Amino acid sequence: MSHLEKTVSNIVHPAAHISWRLATATLLVMSSMSAMAAPQMQVGVLLPGSKADGGWMESGYSGVTTAQKAFGPQLKTQLIENINYADMEQALTNLAIKNQLVIGIGGQTQAAILKVAKRFPQVKFSIVGGNQIPNMPSNVAGYDVKQAQIAFVAGAAAAMLTKTGKISYVGGMEIPSIVNAGKEFANGAHYINPKIEEMSTFTGDFDNVSKAHEATLAAISQGADIHYHILNLGLKGLEQAAKEKNTHIIGSYTDRCGTNPLYLAYTITGVGYQVQYAIEQLSKGTWQPGYKAFGLAMGPKASGMKICKSTPDMDKKITQIEQDILSGKIKVSEG
Repeated sequence: MSHLEKTVSNIVHPAAHISWRLATATLLVMSSMSAMAAPQMQVGVLLPGSKADGGWMESGYSGVTTAQKAFGPQLKTQLIENINYADMEQALTNLAIKNQLVIGIGGQTQAAILKVAKRFPQVKFSIVGGNQIPNMPSNVAGYDVKQAQIAFVAGAAAAMLTKTGKISYVGGMEIPSIVNAGKEFANGAHYINPKIEEMSTFTGDFDNVSKAHEATLAAISQGADIHYHILNLGLKGLEQAAKEKNTHIIGSYTDRCGTNPLYLAYTITGVGYQVQYAIEQLSKGTWQPGYKAFGLAMGPKASGMKICKSTPDMDKKITQIEQDILSGKIKVSEG
């Protein structure tokens, strides 16, 4: 620009300078507002199954949505669901690239997380349903839901609710935590009534509806009228069998009493609670790696039992059993 052009600009267009200053101020305000709205936390969540399975995965997803409501625009979540084992490492890698914290919902994510975490030491990883293992990476936290504890309590409830004296348990994969839950379900029933007959079946797949249906029908054919489970989408098959044969279920993970007549009781396993816990710890700057036990010791949001139409005697027995587990008077399996 020539000297003349500069002079003309300064004299002839004073309003332009005012407009420019206003525009600059507006941009600064907008930039400030944008910074305020920018998420302070970026969290990736891996759901191996469906967020609408009515079980573990849905409970975990409810924890994500609850946290999102609580933190609003401060929290940005990225969700990947329905991932098989072969693709799990890649899915976790994609989440680790973009997020500060990655949460794997289910113990089946643990092996892949332990591998991926080594490649992303600056990213935090939380495993909901994690086990205690030696030499856990310094950026990984394992949250143990203590399913065996509440399975014992569920067995006690089943013994109080059965009319035939026969009950069943259907688990997905035959891994230690799922096997232990079935074992303690039987132990809890026998604690109330040693004559109770308990039948356990493992379908080998948390999401196989037809196998869960067949396993439940087989138990019903032997007289079982109350069913407990650790299943994801496979729960649909258990529900179908119970509905066909007019038997009943003790649900897992979430208290939904009054929503489905098939269910006489629910255990609370706190899957969603652990998701919220991880995010809250991140927000406070208090997130810690390593193993952490949840279960009954962490209160009713983490673990509990709800009999939908209980009696005072039932409630008293359940409360006492929970207290005896916490005190160590009743010993249950780990995991």
